[in-house]
Amino acid sequence: MNRDEDGSSPDDPTLNMELLYAVHDALKTLPSIIHKTVLKSIINALLEENRMLYASDEVRAMFMLIQNPVFAAQSSYTIFAHLLRQMVNLPSTDHQLLVTWFKILEVEKLRMMVRHLQQFITIRQFPPADKSLPPLSKSRWWIPMATKTLALINAANNASNPPLLDYSEFYNSALDHVDLMQDYFNWQSPQRPGQFAYCQYPFILSIVAKRIILTKDSEQQMILTARRSLVAKVARHQAPQIDIFFLNIHIRRSHLVSDSLNEIASKQKDLKKKLKVSFVGEPGLDMGGLTKEWFLLLIRQIFHPDYGMFVYHPNSRCYWFSTDQEGNLREYNLIGVLMGLAVYNSIILDLHFPSVCYRKLLSPPVVPPSDSARVGVVKSPTMEDLAEIMPVSPPGQ
Repeated sequence: MNRDEDGSSPDDPTLNMELLYAVHDALKTLPSIIHKTVLKSIINALLEENRMLYASDEVRAMFMLIQNPVFAAQSSYTIFAHLLRQMVNLPSTDHQLLVTWFKILEVEKLRMMVRHLQQFITIRQFPPADKSLPPLSKSRWWIPMATKTLALINAANNASNPPLLDYSEFYNSALDHVDLMQDYFNWQSPQRPGQFAYCQYPFILSIVAKRIILTKDSEQQMILTARRSLVAKVARHQAPQIDIFFLNIHIRRSHLVSDSLNEIASKQKDLKKKLKVSFVGEPGLDMGGLTKEWFLLLIRQIFHPDYGMFVYHPNSRCYWFSTDQEGNLREYNLIGVLMGLAVYNSIILDLHFPSVCYRKLLSPPVVPPSDSARVGVVKSPTMEDLAEIMPVSPPGQ
């Protein structure tokens, strides 16, 4: 669309935002008959949804409409769903424009939009008993439209420095109670390309939901990996031993790091099995305690200042990589493997890295919404990231 004709630009929707907010605030106090009139006007505008030409005025209109407080009412959800579909079906260039415009909204206005969309998703996912909503068979598309619209707002939030909203405000804790593993399988299934899944939009899933998915997926992968080992043994006419079902790590306490490196390097094919640790010369079965002790001792030794791999910055209370150990990639790789094994085996590690380190782990993007789209783009490190690692102390400290 040509934005030069009316003076609009990627950074400015050329709207009187104060007037828009005043109208919205006034709508909240008006009687329901006025709300119905407003909704009828929106319906008339949406009746032309099959038209493919989107002028700049229409994109601005959607930007205004999605902020309308009348959509907080459940009775308006059918109209709201059609508005969301219109917005999702916009070209990618207009999506980028909307993302830029969302960034200029007042924080409370943005928060209100997020809450309206989250409530819309929750009520459609768990419909009320009074059957006030259309049947799910006819309105299943509501949830993908709302989630994709929420993704635009999340992209705007992530592009703001600092973010306008805390990432946890995009969590929908009600989704903790859906069949998360079925959703995960739908996302992973090559037989169902293009099918919507919440896992495709991880920003909406709470920490609880992500933990459930990771734990269940790890358990299933452990079973599958152990089963393959058993089948391979039987195929070679060999008697299977119980040890083939586990990732068995045998460690000497006096050679903790070197033994761990060698064991992990020699057992790459078994990393997805259930971890089982034993200390050489010490009796006892690993029922989980030895595994936790191994992680604790290994992390404590590797992160000790005398070991030289990491430097602790007391002002930021986090670790950063030592410049004296740049060539020691094997042991840094061990840290990465340990983090992966800990997550895979549901072990919590007491690691304190700055946020830029975790953002780096998210690059390249791993959950694109489609084969041609990119999400999770990680911003380049900034001076703010450096300040987070090594903040300047006030004089006298």
